[in-house]
Amino acid sequence: MSTAHTRLTEALRELRTRTGLSLAALAERTAYSKSSWERYLNGKILPPRQAVQELCRIADEPPRRLLALWEITESERSGRGAVLTPAAPPPAEPRHETERPQPAGDRPRSPGRIRLLVALASVYTLLAGGTALLLLLPSARDRATDAAGEPLPVSVPYSLSPRCHGAACEGRDPLRLVCGIDPDTLTTSRTATGAYVELRYSETCGASWARTWGTAVGDRLDVTVSGPTHAVRVRDAADADTYVYTGMAAAGPGSTVRACFRPASADDAPECVTARVGPARSPSPG
Repeated sequence: MSTAHTRLTEALRELRTRTGLSLAALAERTAYSKSSWERYLNGKILPPRQAVQELCRIADEPPRRLLALWEITESERSGRGAVLTPAAPPPAEPRHETERPQPAGDRPRSPGRIRLLVALASVYTLLAGGTALLLLLPSARDRATDAAGEPLPVSVPYSLSPRCHGAACEGRDPLRLVCGIDPDTLTTSRTATGAYVELRYSETCGASWARTWGTAVGDRLDVTVSGPTHAVRVRDAADADTYVYTGMAAAGPGSTVRACFRPASADDAPECVTARVGPARSPSPG
């Protein structure tokens, strides 16, 4: 499987686990059979786009990230992302003295022109790949915000490796600082209003944060480890339709992470959840 297909399969399995449904129960709630779901969740075949959407709906999961992974995987499998290199022209036959020069429009392409076409094709591929990557990176809507609802400072460009650790991550954006790549999920819970709250932890960054979805405008979420509290507010319908997440709090093995969800309605009481960071993972043998 490609990297995108592997990530998609893992995410689908995580969603199915969250629903608590067996394969048979999942088949009853969707248009796909038990055997089909077994193949989808084991990565044997790529599920239809609609199957991904249906599982997201059942798990109350914003579908954007998984659909982006599906698009990339489907593009790789269909070959739509491949670069077509122009074929080299056949060797020119020797021209006799009596042969007339070919019209300009019929002349074989020069090697310089071939190189230009290859370069243009490469640029096109880079642009297409960049577009797919942007689907997976956080949009401006997804950036963490502070308690006043203002975007947290953005001073670090995207990178392939985490850009902070421990105290240096305090209050900062986990996705922009690349701490949100394959983090651990400490716990996931559902509130009385139907929103989900999830505590996340990155061992590489030595930091934790909380995220929520299925929310209403005005809902708030905050996270605390042992220092400052970092909060985020659901500002509008666009926020309510996807994830919102707090800034990071420095954490390590043994730390207790606490998140509190505060509904917009004054009639609903705040709900808090705690989780403990487990021991550090042993490095894999080289």
